[in-house]
Amino acid sequence: MSDIILGIDIGTASTKVIAFDPLTGEEMTSASRPYPLLTPQPGWVEQDADLVWRALLDVLCEVNDRCGRSPDRATSGHRIRALALAAQAGSIIPTDAAGAPVHPMITWLDRRTDDLVARWRQDGTAERIRQRSGWHSFPGLPLPVIAWLRAERPDIHARARRYLGAADFLIHRLTGRFATDLSAACEILLVGADTGAWDAELCAIGGVDPDMQAELGWAGRPIGPITPDVAAYTGLPADTLVVAGGGDQPCACLGMGMLAPGRVALATGTAWVITGITASSRLADAPPTMDLSFHAAPHRWTVSQFIGGFGATVDWWLGQTWQPADPAQVQPIKEVYRHLDAALAESEPGSHGLLFTPLGGPSQLPGAAPGGIMAGLQLAHTRADMARAILEGCGFEVRWALEQLAASGLPTSELWIAGGAAASPVWPQILADISGVPIMLADYANWAALGGAALAGWGAGLFPTLEDALARLQPPIHRLTPNKALAELYAERFAAYRRLAEIVSRQVDR
Repeated sequence: MSDIILGIDIGTASTKVIAFDPLTGEEMTSASRPYPLLTPQPGWVEQDADLVWRALLDVLCEVNDRCGRSPDRATSGHRIRALALAAQAGSIIPTDAAGAPVHPMITWLDRRTDDLVARWRQDGTAERIRQRSGWHSFPGLPLPVIAWLRAERPDIHARARRYLGAADFLIHRLTGRFATDLSAACEILLVGADTGAWDAELCAIGGVDPDMQAELGWAGRPIGPITPDVAAYTGLPADTLVVAGGGDQPCACLGMGMLAPGRVALATGTAWVITGITASSRLADAPPTMDLSFHAAPHRWTVSQFIGGFGATVDWWLGQTWQPADPAQVQPIKEVYRHLDAALAESEPGSHGLLFTPLGGPSQLPGAAPGGIMAGLQLAHTRADMARAILEGCGFEVRWALEQLAASGLPTSELWIAGGAAASPVWPQILADISGVPIMLADYANWAALGGAALAGWGAGLFPTLEDALARLQPPIHRLTPNKALAELYAERFAAYRRLAEIVSRQVDR
């Protein structure tokens, strides 16, 4: 009987577990379960933490059954050795001392703290938090939420002895220990960026007792075996080891092999997030627009930034221009994207002089007002020109963020793309041409779970190093190189884009 390892992606909408054979790197089987988001008031976005826990138990049951109990399956005869979570970060669960929730999990999508964060930005609290945690304050992140509960729901705050992220909540349910890793915990905004410990000053802002928070440590360390109750319910071996995983984004970066500076990840879902690797924990070494976090690879840190809702922007554009007016004739999104890719061939690089700034405003100019602009529009421009201008505008924002990284001593040698843009045959090449950086792609969607599995296998001693784990598990990679003939054109268009963005950012009352 051979060992297998589990990487578990605890997402905002569902939990997915993937079983890997550590000898071959093959994905053996997978299972997933959805759970709902709750919106008790406009702008509030919560989840039932117990439903997330039950979803985890259900997928473990299913995968264990497929791996060890079905003689007609190719996966028969395998034994689960270890697992690690790649968990949504930025959500928080108020619990009692025993870890039982006293309020639903408040997710990173929640907006109840908009006014509070605005006040913090005015009175200097946000800057204090950034200097100690490495993070900018955003509505929906745990520390503002905890402070809001303290002010607006003191009854809940008084009952909450612990504030657990999804990772530490589920690790406690699996093992009986309150433990987590630094990459997941730092997004709570209570961990010192330079100390890797619960920070007394940050905890004081939220009225949190640091001694009641989960044990902190690097990803990849063994936490302990599953409890007898979990083993009995799921059928997993009683000695199945739980290894500290990480936040979902750091684990996705890890899955891509991002262990040292030079490789940069670009997540291209509804929101686009760019993430680089650094060996420095000094906030002064990070670009001022980016957040400094602990990586899922020990003794490494990440610098990351939300650069725009570009996936949503493109979906909006496609809905306005490639869908019929009659809702009964609406085409599947894959078909619409096929039309877009075909149309892009009708427009030259540079979009015949058009420039588009994103709907959320330029990401590299602090305080820029939201609202996009299509500049230079003439009667001769086509729908294809405007579509290319939108994609190029997204590309210019990526290039701008990469230049910020380079200015901080973190030049990019490779840009790894995951998410919606990776599925297009055209968009990644546009990004390569605009950025001047090779693009790395894989026909693969489960990077976070893969990163979790690598940590599980390494923590269980099945791989001698984390590098060996990633080399064994990583899928085939495709490399796109920039078209050097377009370098001068895109340098000129990028300079024009920056001038336009600066003009847009100065507009008021739009």
